[in-house]
Amino acid sequence: MSATVVPLPPNSSSETTDFLRRMASMVSGRNGEMLLRAAALIESLAQRAMTAERLFHQQQEEHTRSTALREAAELASDAMVGQIEALRAQLAEVTATAAAEREAFDAERGKLIGLMQSAESHIGKLTTELDGLRASVDSFNATAVSVPIEVLRLARTQFDVLSAGFARKGDVISQAMSEIGGFAIDQALTMKKTADQG
Repeated sequence: MSATVVPLPPNSSSETTDFLRRMASMVSGRNGEMLLRAAALIESLAQRAMTAERLFHQQQEEHTRSTALREAAELASDAMVGQIEALRAQLAEVTATAAAEREAFDAERGKLIGLMQSAESHIGKLTTELDGLRASVDSFNATAVSVPIEVLRLARTQFDVLSAGFARKGDVISQAMSEIGGFAIDQALTMKKTADQG
């Protein structure tokens, strides 16, 4: 609740006290003392009134300053609340994006793990097949001999010569055996030629 302060008119108290003191000098006894006391009391009250007025103005200035500070603090607080809300929204967005990326990463990781397992299974099957083929080749190599083609052709020619020689001598069995040997070489050469064309 505010009080209305009415400043005293200048020099009104000093004129009054001067008047009272002059009167006290003219009046004797108790009345003179009362007039002097009244003058002193007026001076004291005037001093107190001026002090009160000065304090009131100081408090009014402090109140104005504190009101301005409070308003500035409220504005700063509102700005901070706005920034906090914006940061919360940004954090929520970043969190959602990170969760989506993590989910996509987990899905991609799952696919890659599935592909790796499938590849490992396929590699296992191919390794088994390769081992089987190696075993077949090893067993074939145990029963077969690798001979250059020119050597086979030379052997074929020799079987022809032997067969002709046995035919001249009339050795039909040796001639038949020579022809069978030549036929076996012809088959090997034909198989090689077919494999090369395929």
